[in-house]
Amino acid sequence: MRTSYGYDTYRGRTKLQTALTVLIMILLVVLLLAVAAFFLLQRYMVYTDDGQARLELPFFQSAESAPPQEPIQSQDIVIVTAQPTPEPTPTPQPGMAPVALLRSALTDGTAVEQMEQAGGDALLFNMKAGDGTLGYVSSVNRAVSAKASAAEPGLNEAIQALTGGETYTIARVSCFKDNIAPRVDGSLSIRTNSGYKWRDEGDLRWMNPTIPAARQYVTEICGELAGLGFDEILLEDSAWPTKGHLEYIKIGEAYDPENLTEAVETFYQEVRAALEGTGTTLSMAVEAAALSEEGDRSGQNAQLLARYADKVYILGAEAPGALDEALATGGFEGPRVYVDPEAGLTGAGINLAWTE
Repeated sequence: MRTSYGYDTYRGRTKLQTALTVLIMILLVVLLLAVAAFFLLQRYMVYTDDGQARLELPFFQSAESAPPQEPIQSQDIVIVTAQPTPEPTPTPQPGMAPVALLRSALTDGTAVEQMEQAGGDALLFNMKAGDGTLGYVSSVNRAVSAKASAAEPGLNEAIQALTGGETYTIARVSCFKDNIAPRVDGSLSIRTNSGYKWRDEGDLRWMNPTIPAARQYVTEICGELAGLGFDEILLEDSAWPTKGHLEYIKIGEAYDPENLTEAVETFYQEVRAALEGTGTTLSMAVEAAALSEEGDRSGQNAQLLARYADKVYILGAEAPGALDEALATGGFEGPRVYVDPEAGLTGAGINLAWTE
């Protein structure tokens, strides 16, 4: 429409157009926030046993403040240089002065050289780390489906070439501390009072020793490692957790503080059966507190070690003499290795520190 003066009438922006513009801007902001939240919270998304997705945020595990999350350390074992040994120097026995190496040494041809430079007489590799990853190519269905297995072509052949030599080789296995298997299959996990998967002080999940499938998974891995030719399999985290917020763990049939030993002994029996006839030494790492008169909440004790372990690695020992007496009282007469993560390996002069 034109006015009498020949100009068009100015219609302007309607209220409806303005409202639509504001609404579109709001929706765009909400969309951007949703995308950002998805990527930020993706690491906390887990799936329940019935297949439903939900968030598992650490601060929802208890009404109390959750334990501070610590950065997860490297999945491999680290080598630390040797320190002078006080005189007189004891004569190392096979496997008594292990040098812990990164998994890369399994294939790069430097393992024996690194061991000799450190003054050790055995090689120790982290073949199942606490984060759940494996240092070899596994055929165990659960390891394959959970993508815990290594996948490098020729890795197992390189391991067999190393274990087939004259050097004593040890495969360290973090048994129930496993951040992958219980994430993929929640039925394997230790549970909190609120039904979530329990995490330790390092924010890592644990499998429940009372669950047959959890024990079977570790047992099958030990059998494969024996088949790869390792002279010794060292079980660590092979009982119940003792660090972190243990009060968050749901007490019941799956976790009975009054009967923690039964599941641990069943597991040791199953590993023993899997290694029968292989000639592989079965050793176990145990916290010094487990050998005290009061014991700890691991379910381990000197009696179990005497029945099932060929060798014992004692972690955090301050008074080896007293622990020797405790082991002797429990009936264990085999070799023992005292490991202090800060001071080193007692009696051999080799500093030994392994991390996840």
